[in-house]
Amino acid sequence: MKVFTRESGVAAPLARDHIDTDAIIAKQHLKVITKSGLGRYLFSDWRYLEDETPNAEFVLNQPCYQQAKFLISGENFGCGSSREHAVWALDDFGIRAVIAKSFGDIFYNNCFKNGVLPVQLPVAAVDELLARASKEPLMLTIDLQAQTIDSKEQVWTFLIDKALKKILLEGLDAIGQTLQHQQAIQAFERVYAQKFPWLFKGEKL
Repeated sequence: MKVFTRESGVAAPLARDHIDTDAIIAKQHLKVITKSGLGRYLFSDWRYLEDETPNAEFVLNQPCYQQAKFLISGENFGCGSSREHAVWALDDFGIRAVIAKSFGDIFYNNCFKNGVLPVQLPVAAVDELLARASKEPLMLTIDLQAQTIDSKEQVWTFLIDKALKKILLEGLDAIGQTLQHQQAIQAFERVYAQKFPWLFKGEKL
């Protein structure tokens, strides 16, 4: 999983509330089980017209936002179904953080499992960021260790759970966190195998 420490880049404004996971990636694109390649389907119903040509009016199709690293949005971002593909699509497109007024709970936790930082800021702060990003490309630096968002003109601070922060700073998904205890797990297995050898017949511990 990607480490998130300090990232700088353009923030794209998507001033909508209640963007659900079906809007982030539509159900017809959920047939794959790999994470790569899903970026082209991100917001597909908004990014493409009926003939599958790019919708020039959609923010991520505009030249100044095509390489955006951050997304700024409204209330309840990522609500709806629990599909993890929504975060996969954001990550594959290149979005490293989503700044919003609030998030769907499952989506919020899925972000930390996949190296994307969800930042919740007060309504007034998000409205200001949306207004500035809508006028011209807004460059931001997000420092996870310091828990700050810096636009050079202003700095905002955000709150984050310490355990979730550690996951991103160290780039540890669930498997990576488990492997940190590999020696203890192996020691347990050896003791367990001595007590119940018939369960481990033919296995090397």
